[in-house]
Amino acid sequence: MSVIKRTFLWLACLFCGLLIFMPFGSGAADNNTVVVIEIKGTINPGTTSYVAYAFEEALNMEAEAVILELDTPGGFIHSAEAIRRIMDDHDLPVYAFVRPNAISAGAYLALAADEIYMVPGSTIGAAEPSYLGVGEVDEKMLSVWEKEMAGVAERRGRDPLIASAMVRRDIAVEGLVEEGVLLTLTAGEALEVGYSEGTVNDHASLLTAVGLEEAEWRPVEQRAVDGLVSWTTNPVVGTILLMIGLGGLALEVITAGFGAAGAISLGAFALYFGGNIAAGMAEYWVLILFAFGIGLMLIEAVMPGFGVFGVAGLIATIFSIVLAAVSVQTGMVMLLISIVLAAVFSIIAFRFFARRGALRHIILFEEETSDLGYVAPPDQKDLSGRTGVAVTSLRPSGAAEIDGKRIDVVSDGSYIAKGEPVRVDRVEGVRVIVRSIKEDKDEGE
Repeated sequence: MSVIKRTFLWLACLFCGLLIFMPFGSGAADNNTVVVIEIKGTINPGTTSYVAYAFEEALNMEAEAVILELDTPGGFIHSAEAIRRIMDDHDLPVYAFVRPNAISAGAYLALAADEIYMVPGSTIGAAEPSYLGVGEVDEKMLSVWEKEMAGVAERRGRDPLIASAMVRRDIAVEGLVEEGVLLTLTAGEALEVGYSEGTVNDHASLLTAVGLEEAEWRPVEQRAVDGLVSWTTNPVVGTILLMIGLGGLALEVITAGFGAAGAISLGAFALYFGGNIAAGMAEYWVLILFAFGIGLMLIEAVMPGFGVFGVAGLIATIFSIVLAAVSVQTGMVMLLISIVLAAVFSIIAFRFFARRGALRHIILFEEETSDLGYVAPPDQKDLSGRTGVAVTSLRPSGAAEIDGKRIDVVSDGSYIAKGEPVRVDRVEGVRVIVRSIKEDKDEGE
């Protein structure tokens, strides 16, 4: 199978692999229903996908309201903002039910709801952002996120200073938090300062508090695709997928046939791009850009030129991978780490399979040593200047008899007939180059 055919097969399988991320949903219309969206654990692109699906289900059911049941330590700001936009795009009333924690991005979603209710012992706040959960963000991002928190609080008639104190340690609120400490409110404190409409014990008391005691409590289950999106869009998992994809692609290029390396590579890339596209972090044109980049690098490999196609293909591939990530910064970090890991992985795999797999058929590993019967060609430099007779016609290669020995020779470019006297002009490695003695005489005359 040619390189071009293998690459097209690889790309076709990649597009087919994305079908697992196609959304399939169903929902029957039902009246007097409250749709419950359970946001538990880290808020990520998979959560966004799930919430978008759940709101569509709520519309299909003609639900009376939507309840966000929150038990989260926070997550991606990008995902939380996307969920807030989904909430804003629908006319259904949204009630936040903190059971038991709405921290960081979870606090943001609670503040974006129409009303907030909390169970006894629950908490809300501590919304200081961090880069990938470990590093501090710059002042610009911190300022933007503070205003986002203050903005959603102010929109619901809540004190924006309290929301700002949840983000910045240097903001003090009298009676609540001193400078240098992030603000986190208990259920009682939230109710006292207007950051909660009530403290409720269970689902029934919540429905009573919002005037929907006769409504049916209808949780929307998370789909398998939402869980897959949550998994594939995790930065650590994404880096591993890129490492496997790049490493497998490198092995596929240097081996013959479409084998396990190609299948594993396209599976990894399908999960990476499919998860990010399904999460709404990228459009399908990013995948097309990736395929275009691979195609350009293929052209460079088949028809080497000045490197224009190769460089353009590399740039397109890098851009597609970075733009598919949750942010450009995250994408760059993931790509750089995955390239280093893929290089190490490829070298180890190459050495492991070289003597066991298909590579042994296209790479010479044995040395031609004297122990195996191999000998170096004889040194014939001492023939320089000697004369002999051409025993075959030289066109320009042939044989000549010199010092009683038959020697393989080549002429200096001219035709020399059989039986014509020759002189060794020079010896270059194993090539003995001769000239016609007749031509030498003609040049002398």
